[in-house]
Amino acid sequence: MEGNMKLATVEDIVWYRLFLIPDEPRDPEKHQEILEKYIERIMTQFAPLLAPYIWQNQPFNLKYKPGKGGVPAHIFGITKFGDNIEDEWFIVYIVKQITKEFPELVARIEDNDGEFLLIEAADFLPKWLDPNNSTNRVFFYHGKLCIIPAPTKPGAVSWLPTTSPTIPQALNIISSHPEKILASESIQAAVNRRIRGYPDKIQASLHRAHCFLPAGIAAVLKQQPRLVAAGVQAFYLRDPIDLRACRIFKTFLPETRIMTSVTFTKCLYAQLMQQRFMPDRRSGYKLPPPSHPKYRAHELGMKLAHGFEILCSKCSPHFSDSKKSSVTTSPLWAGFLESLKKNDYFKGLIEGSAQYQERVEMAKNYFQLSVNRPESSLAMSPGEEILTLLQTIPFDIEMLKKEEANLPPEDDDQWLNLSPDQLDQLLQEAAGKIEPEPVSKEESYDLTQVSKSMKAFISKVSTHKGAELPREPSEAPITFDADSFLNYFDKILGPRPQESDSDDLDEDFDCLDSDDDLGLETQEQGGEASVKGTLDDLKSYMAQMDQELAHTSIGKTFTTRKQMEPLSQTTNSNSDEEDSGAEGSVMTPVDVDLNLVSNILESYSSQAGLAGPASNLLQSMGVRLPDNTDHRPTSKPAKD
Repeated sequence: MEGNMKLATVEDIVWYRLFLIPDEPRDPEKHQEILEKYIERIMTQFAPLLAPYIWQNQPFNLKYKPGKGGVPAHIFGITKFGDNIEDEWFIVYIVKQITKEFPELVARIEDNDGEFLLIEAADFLPKWLDPNNSTNRVFFYHGKLCIIPAPTKPGAVSWLPTTSPTIPQALNIISSHPEKILASESIQAAVNRRIRGYPDKIQASLHRAHCFLPAGIAAVLKQQPRLVAAGVQAFYLRDPIDLRACRIFKTFLPETRIMTSVTFTKCLYAQLMQQRFMPDRRSGYKLPPPSHPKYRAHELGMKLAHGFEILCSKCSPHFSDSKKSSVTTSPLWAGFLESLKKNDYFKGLIEGSAQYQERVEMAKNYFQLSVNRPESSLAMSPGEEILTLLQTIPFDIEMLKKEEANLPPEDDDQWLNLSPDQLDQLLQEAAGKIEPEPVSKEESYDLTQVSKSMKAFISKVSTHKGAELPREPSEAPITFDADSFLNYFDKILGPRPQESDSDDLDEDFDCLDSDDDLGLETQEQGGEASVKGTLDDLKSYMAQMDQELAHTSIGKTFTTRKQMEPLSQTTNSNSDEEDSGAEGSVMTPVDVDLNLVSNILESYSSQAGLAGPASNLLQSMGVRLPDNTDHRPTSKPAKD
């Protein structure tokens, strides 16, 4: 039933549920009252982290959800995080901390990809766990990731259901056997690595930049810094219809522009910076030459002004007064404010001071968006909120111009430019691997590592779902019983032939993969006669292939081992010259390792430093080739 609760396909959303354990029968009204009290306690306790946070699209929010379809009443939240994946992982951190601070709550979190926590720890999951049986198995409890196991055999463990558990079953298992469902340390570490650094990481994700903005936008952002996200998104996702409103600006006139400091998230700043845009000549927004020292500030301000103008153009200046209701009129506000004071939200600030009032406004905004969130039909759009602020907050353009001299310095945006080495390091850290020491010289590199890694890869198990990559060297080596393998094929195909005229016939049995070509169905019915016929057919096919390939130059494309016997010792050869095309020469075995390494190196060199099949395959196996310092042409010399 839980699977049916999933929302319609929406991109980039995360939803989270908090359940109360033990899951006991309770009066619905009493249960609702308890859960709503938890919501108030959670939102006030985490207000210092959540209130100043700038969300890409929607904020973290919680509300009561009644029981339905076998799922008990619980606390529910949903957030559209958009392009900023860090919003999703910040929510993971918050949910994890909630279960740590409130040990009677169990949390479950998913996104539109499903169990994304398992995706993050995919390299360390047990073999039995896959998307088909992972429903209702992954939870946070006491700040730890828990995975409800599946029994190896039906009924082997009395308290484990044979199929995916329901939510009530899962809650009972967590309550009764918390120590037996903890995820392994490697899985815990993979998830913790992704949320490592919070809450300090919040400040590191911000970027402060100077912008040449209309005074109205500067005043709005000073009052509500989070509205910068709506402005950036409006510009970033603009269409030709939106730009009609920007031909002649009606709300944010270019003549009122001032220099101010704006705080973005790094995602928002990158979205604004990476788009090329030239304003309409009729708009009045003119940019200085690119060589101008303040060109970037003018460009950022112009783009942000377009975004805010688009937002305001989508709403009427005389929208419904019911949307303008004050936060302080809510019966929950007084209690919420008292809870904030008890949780030291105001950090000892004097009541009535400018900083105190700034935090009060931030708390009001947080309360309206996350605690007392109105229905969508009554909620103000960003444009309506901007117009309301312009009507209610006084601002003096001359005073704002005087503040230009005391603006805080801009942050360095070199993080926008990544070198290949930095990108490799980020990918290695994301995969939880330690970066190997770089090889400085080609001469010191051992190429046998390439062939050994490839052989290890071939030895791994592969199915229709894909092949397994070799893991850490500390794992036990794969065991292979050659005798059992040969006995198995002897039972099917009969005894192996003693000799064969073709070198390739040493691998006869490896070629029995096609039912159409070899008629394996007849082997199950026929017996020895059909097996002998199959082998005769195989020999005939191989002989025909040898005859056809003898007249081609394909054999010369492979590197062979040095000829062991001199040509003079081969006078007993009676092979037909026309069929063999050898004229007395002896076919030498192909050097598989040398051909493998040379082909991989050739493919790697042709990538010219970019991503490609050779580098991707080798890096997935932990092999890193040195940079190619040989800049000579790779074309083969012309034959005489």
